[in-house]
Amino acid sequence: MTPLQFAVPIGALESVSGAFPYVILALVLANFVTRHRAFSHYKRAAENGADTLDRYVPHVAVSAVLALVSLLYLVIEPHSGMVISVLVVGTVIADIFEFEARNVEARNNLDIEKPKGAITVSILMLLYASFLALFWVIEDQWAAIV
Repeated sequence: MTPLQFAVPIGALESVSGAFPYVILALVLANFVTRHRAFSHYKRAAENGADTLDRYVPHVAVSAVLALVSLLYLVIEPHSGMVISVLVVGTVIADIFEFEARNVEARNNLDIEKPKGAITVSILMLLYASFLALFWVIEDQWAAIV
């Protein structure tokens, strides 16, 4: 018996474990879409003043769900789950700091810049999530080489 089996229904997670990489990839792509919409939202809000700038709720929700799913994937696949979880948590932390940077820019009447740090981490997250979900496409060629 493992202590974790009482906290997380491992049997139920293992029954849907094949879908996790695809769900993570879909959430990463949704994260890109909501990040773009959040940037547009921040630019519009900054034109009305720094006090109107607030977090974009759909982006926060997608990021939270992505973090939860990646941590659940960590229970099923420890190695790849740890890698994707670190990337997701890094993206969430970058989002927090990027939002604060947008607040500073709005308060000082500066141009609102793109969230370069969060975009960079998101691209790494997309690459690894694509690797997890789409490796079957190149698996035969990979096995022939390696």
